[in-house]
Amino acid sequence: PTCAPPGARPCSPRFFGRDAMVCVCNATYCDTLDPLVLPAPGAFVRYESSKAGKRLERSEGTFQPGRDAPGLLLTVDAGVRFQRVKGFGGSLSDAAALNILGLSPPAQDHLLRSYFSESGIEYNLVRLPMGCSDFSVRPYTYDDVPHDYELEHFMLAEEDVKMKV
Repeated sequence: PTCAPPGARPCSPRFFGRDAMVCVCNATYCDTLDPLVLPAPGAFVRYESSKAGKRLERSEGTFQPGRDAPGLLLTVDAGVRFQRVKGFGGSLSDAAALNILGLSPPAQDHLLRSYFSESGIEYNLVRLPMGCSDFSVRPYTYDDVPHDYELEHFMLAEEDVKMKV
């Protein structure tokens, strides 16, 4: 598979009822985003998605000093920092892995690029549930032996090895 060319490729919408829309991503086509470019100091970039069909639609604006600006007031004090952001991502549950593995290899490639590549939303973190979750097809744990504090019986489940690791 080849990388998507530079520049955004539009959403190919599919509608499900009155207020439900998804962007189709399959073996032959998947929408992409323009590469992220940081705005100039004093400016911001906004990405908006909506039920009406917007999908990460990019717009730019500038911060207005003072309280005279109309509309929403957002005060940013760049001198105060509370935490450092390590990255952005999502969860890879058993259900997500099953759905991804159910796609053709080209569709899998498009889907993963839409999450992790520069032509996608550039996730750089993934959370994996420890053991089963409510998105698993069966209940399982990694060590069902009581009082095994040394984890001598610890073993990954088949789902972890085949679908997530």
